[in-house]
Amino acid sequence: MNHFRQLIGQPSGVALLQQAIALNRIAPAYLFAGPHGVGRALGAKCFAELLLSLPLSPEKQATLRKRILDRNHPDLYWVEPTYQHQGQLLSQKEAQESGLKRKTLPQVRIEQIREITQFLSRPPLEASRCVVIIEAAETMTEAAANGLLKTLEEPGKATLILIAPSVDSLLPTLVSRCQKIPFYRLCDQDLKTVLGRLGYEEIIEQLDIIGLSQGSPGEAISAWQQLQAIPFEVKQQLKKLPQTPLDALELAKTITTELDNTAQLWLVNYLQYSYWQKFQNKTLLENLESAKKQLLSYVQPRLVWDCLLLSTVSLL
Repeated sequence: MNHFRQLIGQPSGVALLQQAIALNRIAPAYLFAGPHGVGRALGAKCFAELLLSLPLSPEKQATLRKRILDRNHPDLYWVEPTYQHQGQLLSQKEAQESGLKRKTLPQVRIEQIREITQFLSRPPLEASRCVVIIEAAETMTEAAANGLLKTLEEPGKATLILIAPSVDSLLPTLVSRCQKIPFYRLCDQDLKTVLGRLGYEEIIEQLDIIGLSQGSPGEAISAWQQLQAIPFEVKQQLKKLPQTPLDALELAKTITTELDNTAQLWLVNYLQYSYWQKFQNKTLLENLESAKKQLLSYVQPRLVWDCLLLSTVSLL
């Protein structure tokens, strides 16, 4: 059975993982390094499925696959970045469902690393080993990273998988204890194949979304969803640059009224790509980059958009 059949466009990473199984040289820790949305989490799920199914017969592996997909296998522990709210740790999805809005990004926290340590303190219940997957490992606090280092030194009967954008995004001491599995951006054909399989055929013909995604199906889907969430009138107005200062100020007001900070940041990224393809104007690109930095620095959004859009009047 090919446990990696769902993972498209990552032949080198798959080959390394399959070779580890074939030679019975499974490392205590792996670093799945690559851009967001190219299959790192799916690769971790597929590898976890393979590791946890080693003692099972083929007949029982279908049930195992569903349990891993639902993350309810007793020997699998999956960690996501969290927000801290009223003494509780909430994942990004849980925070969104509860209506919690934060300006800061979620993090992998020391409390979660302690839970990993507790999880690994007992032997596997059903499989031959335990598997721990840490998404967005680059968001670990310093205390969490130092705590994880102790676990990596003596993992016991366990395999840990860290998911991060690059080797440089983690402490060198953590990286040195992991076998690196590279993940790459997909070619256009593989990108379109993945989008089709996931039911997003409508994105395939959106050249701006395909270009903006830069070979990442996850980014393409996220960009498409973000674009659909932007009001139609805003998208229509942004297809061309404001012609008068009044047009610029009215558009700035609409954007900051209709969109939250996260959506505004995404919109700046989208406009950087879209306007460069359309206008090829370096000054406009630099102004958009400056606006992005200001939004990330929590400058008052209305002021940022006023200045940005006023600067575009009669620019071309």
